[in-house]
Amino acid sequence: MNEQNALDEFRLDGKCAVITGAGSGIGRAIALRFAASGANICAVDINPTEAEEVCTEIRAAGGAASAHACDVTAMADVARVVEAISREHRIQILVNNAGVSHVGNVENTSEEDFDRVLRVNVKGYYNCIHVCIHYMKAKGGVILNMASVAGSAGLADRFAYSTSKGAVIAMTYSVARDLLASNIRCNCISPARVHTPFVDGFLRKNYPGREQEMYDKLAKAQPVGRMAEPGEVASLALFLCSDAASFITGVDYPLDGGFVNLHG
Repeated sequence: MNEQNALDEFRLDGKCAVITGAGSGIGRAIALRFAASGANICAVDINPTEAEEVCTEIRAAGGAASAHACDVTAMADVARVVEAISREHRIQILVNNAGVSHVGNVENTSEEDFDRVLRVNVKGYYNCIHVCIHYMKAKGGVILNMASVAGSAGLADRFAYSTSKGAVIAMTYSVARDLLASNIRCNCISPARVHTPFVDGFLRKNYPGREQEMYDKLAKAQPVGRMAEPGEVASLALFLCSDAASFITGVDYPLDGGFVNLHG
């Protein structure tokens, strides 16, 4: 295989990628990276303004993208959006990225907050997979779920979030097994802390005046001494959704700066 053929394996030319939570953070970085690799991006987000902004950036760079307002927790809304996308494109890639976080342990997490986190982070993923595979099964496809090290490592004060991401990892294994015969691959990525607008907002809300101090503390929790950047997650996502990863399914990929295996 020559160098050009090797690089072509990482291209997504002409493939339709549905990316949830594409308006900001990791989802935005994935949308931009996939578009730069030739994918036709369907940016799905509960915030239509942010979804349109990332699409405008993609189109300005010569790519193809469309914005779709959607509440992933509502099956009917997901079905409406995916059906509309399928009239224009053959859906080949689904990236489940839309999610919410929560701080609290099992004792002080309210029922309302627990239900909200699972509704977005677990049921939202189920809704999107359940609808999208109907359009993928005829010719195959790729599903990528965004999980977290919180799903497999014990993190303090992240009870609801950890529970939801543990479910995402198990969901990934189950979907990968069940869809083998349909030529649909399913993997997940488990990042440690990633520097996104969510992190900045969290610090402003909870540590006013101490944002930099707390940022440095959180960053140093990773053995490599910093948080990941969204683009680094996008690079792994591109690999897993490309033909270069055609032999990979049912895998949870840590992207954690050594957090799980080298911590302490």
